[in-house]
Amino acid sequence: MSKAVRFDRYGAVDVLKVVEVEDRSPGAGEVRVRVVAAGINPGEIGIREGALHERWPATFPSGQGSDFAGVIVEVGDRVDGVAVGDDVIGFSDQRSAQAESVTIAADRVIPKPHGVPWDAAGSLYIAGSTARACVDAVRVRRGDTVVVAGAAGGVGILATQLAVLAGAAVVATASKENHAFLTSIGAIPVEYGKGLADRIRKIVPDGVDAFIDTHGDGNVEVAVALGVDRDRINTIADLAGRKKYGVKGDGMATVSPREVLIDLARLIAAGELRVPIAATFPLDQVRAAYERLGKRHGLGKIVLEVSPEP
Repeated sequence: MSKAVRFDRYGAVDVLKVVEVEDRSPGAGEVRVRVVAAGINPGEIGIREGALHERWPATFPSGQGSDFAGVIVEVGDRVDGVAVGDDVIGFSDQRSAQAESVTIAADRVIPKPHGVPWDAAGSLYIAGSTARACVDAVRVRRGDTVVVAGAAGGVGILATQLAVLAGAAVVATASKENHAFLTSIGAIPVEYGKGLADRIRKIVPDGVDAFIDTHGDGNVEVAVALGVDRDRINTIADLAGRKKYGVKGDGMATVSPREVLIDLARLIAAGELRVPIAATFPLDQVRAAYERLGKRHGLGKIVLEVSPEP
């Protein structure tokens, strides 16, 4: 038996509970992982509240979470390339990551390089895959000027760094308290809010080539006002703006998560990519973790520290 997050009806954070569940031994092609860290993501709030029922309905009792990292403790038949004791980064589409034990197909884990911190590894899947999809969608090239809106969030921080690594000049919108960090990763920070388009024009008078919106709140309109080609505007947060202006809405479904995670883990281990952690919570404080996430403040990811690091 081990502990796992469950909810048996849609609702606010009070429907979340941590319960004892029976561990499932791995079948053919599967591994069982002792989870060390598990990330949480904004989309999980909508799923738990029922706002996304038509697209992603829950089957009760439902588990929760997609991102995790841990240590393989059991290996099923016909599994090659991984073994008991291996440190891995996992990616689940079964809402099973926020648990002490996860049994999953072996091809849904990748090796965790030694230089990747556990909290970063455990929160990489959703944000990392989405960030890569955003950068690919707007075709960031060396010499481009790119705006990343919501650059201090989990996706925005990674998209900003990936665009910088691609050779672009990146204007990063965020609150003032996050400007120093954004400068440290090679971006040009600018405060969001009223008058944003004018502030961006002053910073980059020669114009903007591409625009990545991770925050919503009118950013698509700002991109259009700046004259950005609509084929090089991508939003993951503004469905109405996407429909109104005919811009892109590419997300993590457009990339191969395994390939992306291998590449991002390599960059983190090499010191070329940073994953700041805004806050950590033990598994039994999962409600408090989501309350913090719902405020949409803080720099980087929020992570559940599920079990001690090996």
